[in-house]
Amino acid sequence: MSTRPSLAVWKFSSCDGCQLTLLDCEDELLGLAGRLRIAHFLEASSAVEPGPYDISLVEGSITTPSDLDRIHQVREQSRVLVTIGACADAGGIQALRNLADVAEFRSVVYAKPQYVATLATSTPISAHVPVDYALRGCPIDRGQLLELLTALLAGRKPNLPVHSVCMQCKQRGTVCVLVSDGTPCLGPVTQAGCGAICPAYRRGCYGCFGPMPQANPAALRPALLSAGMPEADIARFYRTFNAAAPAFASATQQEAS
Repeated sequence: MSTRPSLAVWKFSSCDGCQLTLLDCEDELLGLAGRLRIAHFLEASSAVEPGPYDISLVEGSITTPSDLDRIHQVREQSRVLVTIGACADAGGIQALRNLADVAEFRSVVYAKPQYVATLATSTPISAHVPVDYALRGCPIDRGQLLELLTALLAGRKPNLPVHSVCMQCKQRGTVCVLVSDGTPCLGPVTQAGCGAICPAYRRGCYGCFGPMPQANPAALRPALLSAGMPEADIARFYRTFNAAAPAFASATQQEAS
């Protein structure tokens, strides 16, 4: 990389929350601005420098024909491409369309659906172009974002967790809500990174950071049933921010069948 690498932030189909996480870094953002040249970030500034870019942060899923064309252009201009958030990593909550008839939805929601260009599915960035790093969450965690950018500037591998939320519960001394309270929780199959916020407030994890590596939803099913979750609701439990993530999608297909 050059002495002062360039950073680009791109939005596809999303709510902008993960981009705002970068702005929420506040004091740390001032330090990053001294090490990075923010060349393209429309959420923060209309000033745009031409590529190529050393680092691109990509938020959002691919849901329109224009998205599909643009993501290839972004990849061509980016030395390192990082997806940020559940939409970019797994298709987001809008990937629930993958389980339904999009044409029917469009005809109900829009007065003139013929003018609305959309794809039948919402897909992650990695389904279309190579991705170098991925930050999970809805939204992403600011600490992980800072760790990744710092690691890229230092030329080292970022230290990102690959264990489950359960480990973070143990680290912060949170009693297991699934075992102690009988509260349905996806913590055993969800990747850590959120700080186990929901269990700390006696709520079950609902999987916003997506499945951990080698997640085993089938093994969690008996515990969810024992917690009183109706069998018909288990599939719906996985159909939130990461409904299209392979491990969660397979779990919903098994339950639906």
